[in-house]
Amino acid sequence: MHDLDKALADIVAIRTQIARDTAFRGLGSATVTATGGVALATAVGQSYWLGDPNLRPGLFFGTWIAAALIAFALIGVEALRRTRKLHSGLADAMVLSAIEVFLPAAGAGACLGLVIARFAPDEVWMLPGLWQLLVGLGLFASARILPRAVQGVGAWYLLAGLAVIAVSAGTQSLSPWTMGGPFVVGQAVLALIVQRTSGGSDADF
Repeated sequence: MHDLDKALADIVAIRTQIARDTAFRGLGSATVTATGGVALATAVGQSYWLGDPNLRPGLFFGTWIAAALIAFALIGVEALRRTRKLHSGLADAMVLSAIEVFLPAAGAGACLGLVIARFAPDEVWMLPGLWQLLVGLGLFASARILPRAVQGVGAWYLLAGLAVIAVSAGTQSLSPWTMGGPFVVGQAVLALIVQRTSGGSDADF
């Protein structure tokens, strides 16, 4: 019985290692483009109805958090569908591997927002740039499972985050476009990379 348990554990370990070393193809170009569309719609919407976001920072960030959750949901559902189609028996391990890559950056972003809102509310203007930096770091961390060209998108988010902090430092104000603009561009480029490396559109799967 001990030998059987060891053999089963070895099989699980091998499957996990294979999943970690296999290129993840759970992203679809149309879905990634849609997440950029969500960012664009949020920025445009806030520009028209929110007024001065500095007077209502809670509503400003609440809307962007909702947009991020929608984007995560879109990518998550598509990733599950495509992974089960393309990776078959390794699907669950592949999805867990992808989550492990992005979870630290996502968790750090959530904790950073809570800490700044609670202990340094006058510095909330830094959050858009800091969140973009974390997205960039998350994409760099994904280099082992996503196409290497994705690192270029990671570099974009890092530079954009630094630029947003530098530009906002003078006025220490919030803007829908310093939040949304970099994500629209970044997701559009990411969708193009996914499209080219997958050799076809989402409809192919």
